[in-house]
Amino acid sequence: MLKKNLNNIFHKKCFITKHPKIIIAVIVLLLVAVLFYFFKVADNYPVKKDLAYKPGFFGVTFSTKFCREIGLDWKEVYLAMLDDLRVEEIRLPIYWDEIEKESGVYDFADYDYMISEGQKRGVNFIVNIGWRLPRWPECHAPEWTNKESLAATQAKAIRMLHTTVDHYKNEESIVAWQLENEPFFNEFGVCPPSDEWFFGKELETVKSMDDRPVVISATGELSLWRKEAKLADIFGSTVYRVVWGSWSGYMRYPIPAWFYGLKAYLAGIPQENRLIIELQAEPWVPHGNIIYLSEKEADKSFNIEQFRANLQYGINIGFKKSYLWGVEWWYYQYKHGNKAYWELARTIF
Repeated sequence: MLKKNLNNIFHKKCFITKHPKIIIAVIVLLLVAVLFYFFKVADNYPVKKDLAYKPGFFGVTFSTKFCREIGLDWKEVYLAMLDDLRVEEIRLPIYWDEIEKESGVYDFADYDYMISEGQKRGVNFIVNIGWRLPRWPECHAPEWTNKESLAATQAKAIRMLHTTVDHYKNEESIVAWQLENEPFFNEFGVCPPSDEWFFGKELETVKSMDDRPVVISATGELSLWRKEAKLADIFGSTVYRVVWGSWSGYMRYPIPAWFYGLKAYLAGIPQENRLIIELQAEPWVPHGNIIYLSEKEADKSFNIEQFRANLQYGINIGFKKSYLWGVEWWYYQYKHGNKAYWELARTIF
């Protein structure tokens, strides 16, 4: 029997020795199959979904520009968000092309209104300022800058930052400034290439005028965070669970929640200075406007079960707060007969 077993092992070894390419091909195919399953098939939901978290953990990003893009009255959405959902933590981008439509002429009326109404209700704001801010096309310079050189536009951006911080520096409801949005991420948006020297000048401008902490953000999945961590008082990670690429189609990240904490630790970011600045809570849009996505297409990246899973995933990451991305879309759905997202949101703020 022993001799027979030894002969079998010998023959197997001979097969491996004689056919290494076949063995390698089988291993590669198995690896591809495993990756395909985890990135394209598995839902990668947290095992436990009890949504247990501390009060004030969840906030939202609110965009006037996105409200207009999907045909909503931003004031209606904003007040519903405050009084129906009772959101008390808001990340508010102040778009350059909305406050300086004419060079040197500033109008902060809409944002004054939002901050005033929020302050009445005890809202804390992270005010996002700069050239590159949330929502497509990411960079939001006024049209009049198209006639200027990059250097001239950068100079005007510094002027805008100075004016904006000066205008709001006495607002007690502003707990932090977020400077730009993913300032060193060049793979997304219609923007000039990132410029560390220019960003340093922006940071210097803000810090010279106000002593509140400055949030600097980076993509959660495609950055090591080290550059941002060195500059930030508070670090903000974006977190997306299902994304779309022109070559990959829809892809579901199989990343465990502890991955973000480990990366923050390796980047030297203290526990108390970690935020999820943007947690996916709306569908990914491959092309065009989100309101034209069919329900079937939207479900490929986001549905009510994915919403719950993403909320739990944000909790499991263990950062200080998590700002949800999609409140405008929830309201659009609510207005058009799908109340599930808005009603779930009512339970979490």
